[in-house]
Amino acid sequence: MSKITDPIADYLTRIRNAQKAKHRVVDIPASNIKKEITKILKEKGYILNYKFEDDVNYQGSIKIALKYHPETKTPAIKSITRVSKPGLRQYCDSENIPRVLNGLGIAILSTSKGVMTDKEAQTQGVGGEVLCYVY
Repeated sequence: MSKITDPIADYLTRIRNAQKAKHRVVDIPASNIKKEITKILKEKGYILNYKFEDDVNYQGSIKIALKYHPETKTPAIKSITRVSKPGLRQYCDSENIPRVLNGLGIAILSTSKGVMTDKEAQTQGVGGEVLCYVY
């Protein structure tokens, strides 16, 4: 068993792969930052639901119910990409927060006031590490 160097990239890839395989639910090892990202994805309507299970092992896990279009069965998340990587961190200040798909998508940032979307960070006037883009 190898140690994952980038747990957030692994989290995003598990969601991406589960959607490609048309899975209804995906199981991901939990961490506080992943829980926060999951809450944002639910809040913005990119996933149906989630459940944090702390009894599985010491780490716990996140069960995510993926969202698809009722007729066309296309995934709600068209693209989910990692921006800041362990080898090359990407930071932005409150003035230079990136716009995703001209404001249609969201950027998830890790700020000093917690994990939040690009719009929330702009409102609060904080910058931080750009974790990922979702649209």
